[in-house]
Amino acid sequence: MGKNFEHGFLDYPVYAFSENYPHGHIEDWHSHDRIQLIHTLSGVIRVQTHEGIWITPPGRGVWIPAQKPHALLSSGDVKARGVFIEVSPQTNTLDQCRVVAIPALLRELMSSAMQIRTSIQTNSRNERLLQLILDEVRLLPTLAFNLTDPQNPKLQQLCQRIKDNLAVAWTLEDTAEQLHMSSKTLARHFQKETGLHFSHWVRQAKLMQAMIDLGMNKPVLNVALDLGYDSPSAFSAMFKRETSMTPSVYLKQFSETYT
Repeated sequence: MGKNFEHGFLDYPVYAFSENYPHGHIEDWHSHDRIQLIHTLSGVIRVQTHEGIWITPPGRGVWIPAQKPHALLSSGDVKARGVFIEVSPQTNTLDQCRVVAIPALLRELMSSAMQIRTSIQTNSRNERLLQLILDEVRLLPTLAFNLTDPQNPKLQQLCQRIKDNLAVAWTLEDTAEQLHMSSKTLARHFQKETGLHFSHWVRQAKLMQAMIDLGMNKPVLNVALDLGYDSPSAFSAMFKRETSMTPSVYLKQFSETYT
């Protein structure tokens, strides 16, 4: 756990929690009996599973299925809220993590649920509040803030090399030559293993690192150069295309106060 962990009333299919994580906080591999939805108010949480990496900047959330082994890394001082949800046919619709948008209504519902300290009475306001949370989480839109890792050991090594050297201009042809295979063969295997074209995966890897670096107040120029972009404008164009916001708008979220 991080610091200052608090929660609402536990003995119900859904309960809210609040937790703070200092910069660099690591939670090693673990899992939960319930579904976990973590919503970040500030800072960035990186969730890693055996399938890939999910990044949650401020105002977003990550859905973690019950019994899903995962590890957490916080960047910046993270303030988080969320809910634990009992598994049921209605809620257990996904067996993979996903990054989701958190509407204002759900944010306020989770905040109110944090104040519940007594058992839930049938047909009470508190029961209706918690039931509304369950209704809202079923409608959460998925965001493409994740990076799928391949299962093939050879491709795993390649992907780790790419993530360790994001400033390199990774092209399909040059990379295939390094692996002593044709570009068509690499493209086919990469698509099958990750669900993404090679160039899209590389771009997504850069985006994930950019979101972490920006969340740590790294200057946009430095982020752009570290990721191999010729200029901040080229980096900003990619960032806006992939996230629908400029780096400056993304950074603004870190100074906003969510209530």
